[in-house]
Amino acid sequence: MTVTRREMLAATAAALAAPLVAPGAAGAAGAAQAPSVAPKFFTAPEFALLDELSDLIIPTDAHSPGARAAGVAAYIDFRLSDSPDPEQQTTWRSGLAAVEALSKELNGQAFLQSSAEQRVAVLTRMAAGEHDPKTPADHFFQTLKHWTARAYYTSKVGIHADQRYKGNVYQRGDYAGFDAK
Repeated sequence: MTVTRREMLAATAAALAAPLVAPGAAGAAGAAQAPSVAPKFFTAPEFALLDELSDLIIPTDAHSPGARAAGVAAYIDFRLSDSPDPEQQTTWRSGLAAVEALSKELNGQAFLQSSAEQRVAVLTRMAAGEHDPKTPADHFFQTLKHWTARAYYTSKVGIHADQRYKGNVYQRGDYAGFDAK
């Protein structure tokens, strides 16, 4: 059986887009929700922690839905479950453990048991060391932020709701391009 180039491109595009569409991702914006399917790599508590951290990094606002609505945690979970690199998986597990340790150090309790202000304080502390990381939590923040942004801005929510991408259409206005004569 031969496969045409067009069929191969269609199959590849479908395979690449499948993990970006998280079931139930268009649920109530900003509302804490359990994953609609069991996590593939993370434990349920790790997944809940990742979901909250990513939503703190890219929250829902008046402009667009946040990371939770975009299914960022599900995307990261899927990517790690399929990763051939055990070191990458270890980085994520130890990074989430470092977040919990920092939360217990700062607040005396686990991250998800902390108040909203305490959660933001933990994330702010991690972000402060982003450019010169010294602690495991500081190092992990770089990875967390990068993967969160990538997952969000390659999701339907990030592309269409946040960036308002309209497809391959003629753009009018300030950035309409230049007509060469």
